[in-house]
Order: sequence, then C-alpha cells, then structure tokens
Amino acid sequence: MTATDFATFYALVALVLFFGVIVYFGVPKMITKTLDARGKRIEDELADAVRLRQEAQALLAEYAQKGAEAEREAATIIAAARLEAERLTAETAKSLEELIARRTRSAEAKIAQAETQAITEVRSRAIEIAISASEAILKQKVTGDAAADLISRSIADVRAKLN
Repeated sequence: MTATDFATFYALVALVLFFGVIVYFGVPKMITKTLDARGKRIEDELADAVRLRQEAQALLAEYAQKGAEAEREAATIIAAARLEAERLTAETAKSLEELIARRTRSAEAKIAQAETQAITEVRSRAIEIAISASEAILKQKVTGDAAADLISRSIADVRAKLN
C-alpha cells in the first residue's frame, strides 16, 4: 500500500466516522425536524395568503356591488331631479303666463279708465268753450234786460243738455 492509498483509506475512515458521529448525535433528525418545521411554517403562510386573497376577493365583490347600487341610486336621484325640474319649469311658465295676463288686463283697465277720463275732460272743456262762445255771441247780438234774461236761460239750458 502506498502512502496515497493510506491517506485515502484514512480519509474514508474519517468520513465514515464523521457520518457516524452525525447520525449518533441525531443531526439528520434535527435537520429533518427543522426542515419539517420550516415547511409547516411555509405551508401555514401559504394557507393564510390564500385565505387573505379570498377575503380580499370577497371585499372586492362587495364593494363592486355597493358601487353598482350607488350608481343605480344616483341614476334614480338624477331622474327624480329632472322630473322635479321639468315640473317646476312648467309651473313657473304657467305662473308667468298668469302674471302676464293679469298685468295685461290691469294695464288695459287703466288705459280704458284713462281714456274715459280724458274723454270726459275733453267734453267738459268743449262744453265750457261752447258756453263761453255762445255767451260772447249773444252779448254782441242781443242787448238790454231781455238779452240778459235770454242769455242766462240759454246758458242754463246748454249746460243742462251738455252735461
């Protein structure tokens, strides 16, 4: 046997003894136990991740449903507001038409009253002018007591007939 073979043999014996000591002290069991514990922890973490993902999906579905309900409610509110605005617009238009009609009737009544008053004033003024003209003409043509008496009666008759 050569020195190299000897060294190889001792290296082999040392390796077998090393593995023997490792097995004797239960190192493989410890490694297996540690790896099993780590595998169990990873498995638990994966289970938690799956559970959390399912909860997140449930929350997402719930919020999507709430969002759809909110959109439907908003659409309902908008439709109701449009109907209310149309109703108010119609009421306002009707009220405005009634107000315009009332104001028009009022203005027409005031115009008619002013026209009647103007006609009355013009007639009164025309009567006064006619009486003054008649009086002046009669004073020039008729003279004396008979003339004064005739003028007074004529003026009284004209006033009575024109009023």
